[in-house]
Amino acid sequence: MSKAKEKTSKKRSAEEEDNDELPIFDQAVAAGKVSGKEEGGGDEDEGLSDSEDSVFSGLEDSGSDSDDEEGDDEDDDDDDNDEEIPDEEGDDGDEDGAMKSTDGAETSKQPFQEMITPQEGPAPRTEKKKKSKREKEMKKGEDGGMTEGGVEADALKVDEYEHDTSDEEDIRNTVGNVPMEWYKDYPHIGYDLDGKKIFKPIRNKDELDEFLDKMDNPDYWRTVHDKQTASDMVLSDEQVDLVHRLQKGQFGDVNFNEFEPYVDFFSGEVMIHPVTNRPQDKRSFIPSLIEKEKVSKLVHAIKMGWIKPRQPKVTTPQYYDLWAQEDPNAILGRHKMHVPAPRMRLPGHEESYNPPPEYLLTEEERLAWEQQDPEDRKLPFLPRKYSCLRAVPAFSRFIHERFERCLDLYLCPRQRKMRVNVNPEDLIPKLPKPRDLQPFPTTQSLVYRGHTSLVRSISVSPTGQWLVSGSDDGSLRFWEVNTARCMKTLEVGGAVKSVAWNPNPALCLVAVAFESLVLVLNPGLADRLVVSATDQLLSSWQPPEEGKEQAVSWTPAEGAEHEKGHRLTLTHPKAVRQVTWHAKGDYLSSVMPDNNNSLQVLIHQVSKRRTQNPFRKSKGLVQCVSFHPLRPYFFVATQRYVRIYNLIKQELSKKLTTNCKWISSMAIHPAGDNLICGSYDCRLTWFDLDLSTKPYKTLRHHKKALRGVAYHKHYPLFASGADDGSIIVCHGMVYNDLLQNPLLVPVKVLKGHQVTHDLGVLDVTFHPTQPWVFSSGSDATIRLYT
Repeated sequence: MSKAKEKTSKKRSAEEEDNDELPIFDQAVAAGKVSGKEEGGGDEDEGLSDSEDSVFSGLEDSGSDSDDEEGDDEDDDDDDNDEEIPDEEGDDGDEDGAMKSTDGAETSKQPFQEMITPQEGPAPRTEKKKKSKREKEMKKGEDGGMTEGGVEADALKVDEYEHDTSDEEDIRNTVGNVPMEWYKDYPHIGYDLDGKKIFKPIRNKDELDEFLDKMDNPDYWRTVHDKQTASDMVLSDEQVDLVHRLQKGQFGDVNFNEFEPYVDFFSGEVMIHPVTNRPQDKRSFIPSLIEKEKVSKLVHAIKMGWIKPRQPKVTTPQYYDLWAQEDPNAILGRHKMHVPAPRMRLPGHEESYNPPPEYLLTEEERLAWEQQDPEDRKLPFLPRKYSCLRAVPAFSRFIHERFERCLDLYLCPRQRKMRVNVNPEDLIPKLPKPRDLQPFPTTQSLVYRGHTSLVRSISVSPTGQWLVSGSDDGSLRFWEVNTARCMKTLEVGGAVKSVAWNPNPALCLVAVAFESLVLVLNPGLADRLVVSATDQLLSSWQPPEEGKEQAVSWTPAEGAEHEKGHRLTLTHPKAVRQVTWHAKGDYLSSVMPDNNNSLQVLIHQVSKRRTQNPFRKSKGLVQCVSFHPLRPYFFVATQRYVRIYNLIKQELSKKLTTNCKWISSMAIHPAGDNLICGSYDCRLTWFDLDLSTKPYKTLRHHKKALRGVAYHKHYPLFASGADDGSIIVCHGMVYNDLLQNPLLVPVKVLKGHQVTHDLGVLDVTFHPTQPWVFSSGSDATIRLYT
């Protein structure tokens, strides 16, 4: 007994020494904790131990072999120590147990404190041993405490739940599962368990620091960056092994045996007692009546011949002659030429009920879409946005669209075409080079300035010395062609729509159209004999005895107006848009567009002061008219058609289909066998009147509406002016040989006019003798290109 007491007393003193050491360690830890708090969140990362690193990086300690071996050694040491203590402790054993249990309660706080306090470096091995020793003593204490009425056990239970040491609660950054990019503009990266900010490191590594670290740091390959704490952590050997195992597809735990023997519930051995002792049903012994009925029906059907048993398969092989000459009407022959129906285009984003905003049309795009023809529209419908699929109405054209698809499938002839290999360059027509087609205007030589508004119409005298222009500023100006000098200015009192110089060189007359008036002027810019002969012709008129009512009133000018050059005023019932002269110079035609009236075109004879309406009824909105240069034909252009009337027979001789939406201007070749039309839909159509009533060629060189077209009287040239501010000069050679087609080659694009108010070149005309072209524009200038 005395030996045993001595041993127990020695053991107690040893434990007290251990317990005396523990509080000192706790104080040190507490001091470390306080200092860590004071230094701030930025340095907290540096104080993490290896064990904490593994928790925070998501790689928990995975029971490696080295740890287990250490643990086994410690257990063996403790067992040896325990074996030295005999069991003859008697009554003192209970007290020891109580002591140990209280010590154990005190030490049970230790792992938690170690986990939440930052430590420099891993814990020493002696502390590990002490810890395992204390845990063993604590277990013994629990056994001893139960004998004392369970009071100490209750206290232990409270301590057990007071400190929760589960790994999930130990995450340093408590922001949760959110993207760390949200914190890229903030100095902190999250919040710790106390709700304080976790600050980012002061200086982030750049590419150079990263490279130096890679070269100098031996642990660079095992360093990982933790996004949640914005710190780098070095993986331990165990964690690296765990990563390697997971990469190979092995289990994380080394000790896990994946090939453990399978325990079968129903073993192969016959047992004495059954698994279930339920008696079998009666129906398992009696044949089924339903099955008997089915079998009897099948037997009856086989007897009656309704069901025939399977015939044995014929095993003789069949051979096909693949290379036999097939009839093209046979199935195989037809199949060879079969082309499958084209598939419908899959719906895109624009057909969605909630399309992206870039697919929705603006107000201007919607108006442009509505003005387009159905065949020119990119989309057959307007993309619209709905809040949900329930709000989408029924498609109004659904049956129409299905019907069109059925027609396409039914009427489309599908057959494989044998391809011919053709060099693409051979298909391009061999056009002559422009320098071989000279002369033609190439450069801008003169600019005629003086008008203050857009110049709508110009005309050149038959000698080519003078030029007349009419503008929206209400003035008429006469220019000298070679010097661009304004010789004469007349104010007419309205926007001039059209001017035309008489083509007869023996007369000096200019017709001017503005509002509902047509003025016939003698500008006096010619030889004195020509000017006097012109005045003598106009003054020699004698009024007829029987005065007939005319659609236009003729008024001769007197006094100051006569001195300015006014000779005759023709007052029309409506606004006049165009005037044009006959080649002989005695007849003049005027156009008054009005769709509801037959009085649209009038022909005036100046020498007899007589007016006639050649048409009884309207054939459409007349755009422009022209006389044939040689024969008695009259050309009338409506919106889509050009009608050619024979003035002697007084009948329609031809109706030309222009394939344009709206004709704007027209010009006739000096030989009279060809015609060009300009239209507001950017097309210029060339007609060969001996060939067909449809265009021989359609040119789409301009980007905007054509305003004027003109032929040269002597050279094979024609020009067109458009709203894009350009004049395109083309070579148009017409051959005397009727079997040879005209040669049309664009040779030059002339630019100079500025586009104002969406208008560019408003009129073009050629010089009567030189290869020069004049153009008038919306920028209030007239330009000469030579």
